[in-house]
Amino acid sequence: MTTFALPRPSALSRRTVVGIAAVTAVVCLWSSFALSTRALEATGMSIGDAAIVRFGVPTLVFSPWIPRTLRRLRGEPTTVIALVLLAGLPHFLLFAWGAHLTSAALTGLLVPGTVPLFVTILLFLHRRTTVSRTRLIALAAIVAGVAASAVLMGGVADAGGIAVLLAAGLVWAAYTLGLGRTRLDPVGVIALVSVVSLVAALALTATGAMPSNLFDGRVDVSAWVAYGLVQGVGTGLLSTACYVVAVKNLGSSIPAAAGALSPVLTALVAVPLLGEQIAPGLVVALVLIVTGVAAFALAPARTTSPPPP
Repeated sequence: MTTFALPRPSALSRRTVVGIAAVTAVVCLWSSFALSTRALEATGMSIGDAAIVRFGVPTLVFSPWIPRTLRRLRGEPTTVIALVLLAGLPHFLLFAWGAHLTSAALTGLLVPGTVPLFVTILLFLHRRTTVSRTRLIALAAIVAGVAASAVLMGGVADAGGIAVLLAAGLVWAAYTLGLGRTRLDPVGVIALVSVVSLVAALALTATGAMPSNLFDGRVDVSAWVAYGLVQGVGTGLLSTACYVVAVKNLGSSIPAAAGALSPVLTALVAVPLLGEQIAPGLVVALVLIVTGVAAFALAPARTTSPPPP
């Protein structure tokens, strides 16, 4: 009797499978960040409680790396440190505020969707860099999507909420530039952002500047645990690790483009979970921004600096 051996999967196919699994996890985790932030009010937690949980979990996990990170900060420019810290409490508060004023779908769409636009603008203002025609068209699609969300969404989102979400996107773009200039490794960045943000959140809640149930003795343990798993472990730890795995196995372009799918997943899940509706205006904004982000990520950068005068 003749037997046939099944071919063993190649190293490339295994890497592809691992990369796709990591990208899928990233999309789900990024979507859960927008959904859980929008659903914050329903949990009975205040914004101060959410901030403490969000940054407290990574602080505990990466506490052994804190002394090493502090030592490495000695030669770090102050401007770079400030840009990196924007990813902590400032971005979280803007993100949560924008989610409160608008919807989970818009929050998950406008914040990550406008980062390429703001990064390009900041680089142009700082170094007068230019981009390829393909990327300019992609950025135009993102701008059109933002305009569509403001004009077509009607009563679902007002101009103030969209402005806050755009500010959150701008803050994350500035952090992205700071991340490219810092000498800290990824663990050091997470440790620094988490510790400083946790200390700031505790100080603001302790002084009453930011509402919190923690200092009032009204703590819902189940809500804290659930939020800690989604925001602290999921967003703070797993999403970063999965994105690194995806980039190492698939390269940077595919994960960046696939990340544009998270707003679509957010909009779909928000319907049964939060009772939101997928209005025609949202569909138009989703198509324009998601297409723009994907096209921007897949297009060659071809960035050039103009010659000195």
